Amino acid sequence: MKEVAQGSRNSPLSEPPVLAGGPWGLSGGNHQEVSAKVARHGFGSRLWFPILSRDLQRKQLGPFRRAFGGRNEGNMVGSRRIKKPDRNLLTRVALYVLRCHGQATFPSQTLVKVVNNIPLGRGLGSSGAAVVAGVMLGNEVGKLGLSKTEVLDYSLMVERHPDNVAAALYGGFVATFLNELKPEDMARRDIPKSEIIPDNIPQEIYEKPSKPPAGIAHYRRLPFAQAIKAVTIIPDFEVSTAKAREVLPEQLSIKDVVFNFQRIPLLTIALGESPPNPADIYQAMQDRIHQPYRKGLIPGLPQILQSITPESHPGLLGVCLSGAGPCILALATHNFENIAKAIIDEFKKESISCDWKLLEPAEDGATVTEG
Repeated sequence: MKEVAQGSRNSPLSEPPVLAGGPWGLSGGNHQEVSAKVARHGFGSRLWFPILSRDLQRKQLGPFRRAFGGRNEGNMVGSRRIKKPDRNLLTRVALYVLRCHGQATFPSQTLVKVVNNIPLGRGLGSSGAAVVAGVMLGNEVGKLGLSKTEVLDYSLMVERHPDNVAAALYGGFVATFLNELKPEDMARRDIPKSEIIPDNIPQEIYEKPSKPPAGIAHYRRLPFAQAIKAVTIIPDFEVSTAKAREVLPEQLSIKDVVFNFQRIPLLTIALGESPPNPADIYQAMQDRIHQPYRKGLIPGLPQILQSITPESHPGLLGVCLSGAGPCILALATHNFENIAKAIIDEFKKESISCDWKLLEPAEDGATVTEG
């Protein structure tokens, strides 16, 4: 979604962090500039079932500049210097794509500047957006001519959650699943069995990778009501994905799984109806699969989920964790500031400061503009 409003700017998260790549960067003189924007997923329906996701904001990840001259620079979120492009997620993914096409490194005259407005470690899809942006970067600087379907395949070789990368790539409200691959494809060492972190790719696979199988995932865009906006509460702390997964049980009861599965069809339909029905959406967003287990990682979560309702706050449609948290998404049609204040007040009781933003749909997903 595009940002249409935001709340307090006292939080350090209110100023967009900058992620810049180096030391391959060269600048000065004549150049060709390519600006890329990548949508991020907002609420992956890992909350309900891992096949639905919604992009909630279009983030600028560019420009990518091929230039003539010489400069070596690089900062990322937190002002940490990037000394090697093969140690940063976005540029490492770009190198992977280039090496699949016989290009060992970036063109010698390449400067990459990445502006990242997605807070890290908040459940807002920063890694999925970075992976998609990395594939797009490799595609652009290598002049590979990849289709969006091929970009999705390359992205899923790194980020194995199609609900994350499909929403970032295509935008909109997306239903997706992983296809069953051929036995010969599953036997390949470089095919992730579940998901992988780029640092864990065996070095020989990373240095001389093979192109991914075609059609790793299937997706479909679904209707999403124009009246629905996302009040996004951004607490001033992080929850690592690994820690958020550790608290989940290895087994779930059939009763809890059925509870969530029964709500998927209603939620999918209700989010596309105009005007939206608060009772339908609120009930369909109830969860027993992950939010109850993560309440220990996110102070105030039980109170927020129990006290912020359509009855107590007109205009509200539903409240949930964004991804693994700690960000909170409140879908609403109006009364946005009061809804945000109510959630922030619950965090304040736990001595946690927050920023908040109001987001609306960005339907175009990842785009590239040359200029």
